[in-house]
Amino acid sequence: MTFHPLDTVASGAVAGSGPARPFGVYLHVPFCAARCGYCDFNTYLLSSQGPDAVQRYLAAAHGEIEAAASAMASRGMAPPPASTVFFGGGTPTMLAPDQLGGLVAHVRQVWGLDAGAEVTTEANPETLSAEVLDGLLEAGINRLSIGMQSADRGVLTLLDRVHTPGRAVEMARLARRRGFDDISLDLIFGTPGEGVGSWRTSLETALGADPDHISAYSLIVEEGTRLAARIRRGEVPMTDEDDLADKYLVTEEILTGAGFVNYEVSNWARPSTGADGVVDLHRAEHNMGYWLGHDWWGIGPGAHSHLADVRWWNVKAPRHYDEMVEAGELPVDDGEVLGEVERHEETVLLRLRLADGLPLAELSGDELGRARRVADEGLGEESGGMLRLNLRGRLLADRVITDLLV
Repeated sequence: MTFHPLDTVASGAVAGSGPARPFGVYLHVPFCAARCGYCDFNTYLLSSQGPDAVQRYLAAAHGEIEAAASAMASRGMAPPPASTVFFGGGTPTMLAPDQLGGLVAHVRQVWGLDAGAEVTTEANPETLSAEVLDGLLEAGINRLSIGMQSADRGVLTLLDRVHTPGRAVEMARLARRRGFDDISLDLIFGTPGEGVGSWRTSLETALGADPDHISAYSLIVEEGTRLAARIRRGEVPMTDEDDLADKYLVTEEILTGAGFVNYEVSNWARPSTGADGVVDLHRAEHNMGYWLGHDWWGIGPGAHSHLADVRWWNVKAPRHYDEMVEAGELPVDDGEVLGEVERHEETVLLRLRLADGLPLAELSGDELGRARRVADEGLGEESGGMLRLNLRGRLLADRVITDLLV
């Protein structure tokens, strides 16, 4: 390992003083039962990794948690208790609930967990059952993010998803009955051949599961995926930007009509009223930490971390990851120190995606002038010291952000 992130932090190369920022933990489980044709995440078929792959992963993940906490403590770094824990993948629910729970318990032991910490796992609907859901609750997992993608069998087939169209809704309803009170469904629009009517049906079907949160992402065709190869060979058409925009507008229409609030370009949450009468949103708090520039430590092969304006990422191959941890090393592949320019660009990029908006105080004089043009062009508004994009601005968010930062 040539890049040691905590040496970089401790050297004073970045500002580490002042109140501690909120801290989260991400745990990457790299295994899947099948590889989706559009996916370019760091995932591997569990069947290809050998009979002891899960046990090797668990030993290494526990080892990295211990090594990370020790490395921080040895440098006098004490983050606040974790306010969020997130299992991503891959398919984290290919691990048994008690195995996930053991990792949660380890995080609690070495870093601490806020009393109201959000603990999320992603899940493929085919891996869920009443028994698994009960086990996840017992493991301390209180938020479930189910990969639905679509209610259209043809779309699921083209995406190489293995679950049947109704399974995600069935499992979301079952999760509610078993005791989950924070349930999210992930959807993808813009699959080649998907009509607007099909997308409407997927949204309406998702709403029928009574979720608290819906993520709706436009399909991005990544180089190196099977879907990209099929498009290149002319087997299926390329996604169309106008079609994606039309479906985004349909998404906003249907979800806001059902009482959901768009709090980030691709995420909608249901409001809830607490016992104190305060209205809140079922936001994905772990993801909010990414968008707001909080700190987090990523555990697992290929996981990314961010601490005191230092970013780093782990080696990707599971066996390499296992071997490095077993050798007593942090399994870091490489990293970077974010300078003032990089921090500023990321703040603009991420905060403008949020409905809460971008503080105008973050902008330079020239950027303030360009921000006013955003409002003049009908893409957003300035109020309360914030720049917020409207629906038309969200459709053109990439262009708006680029224009601001030129």
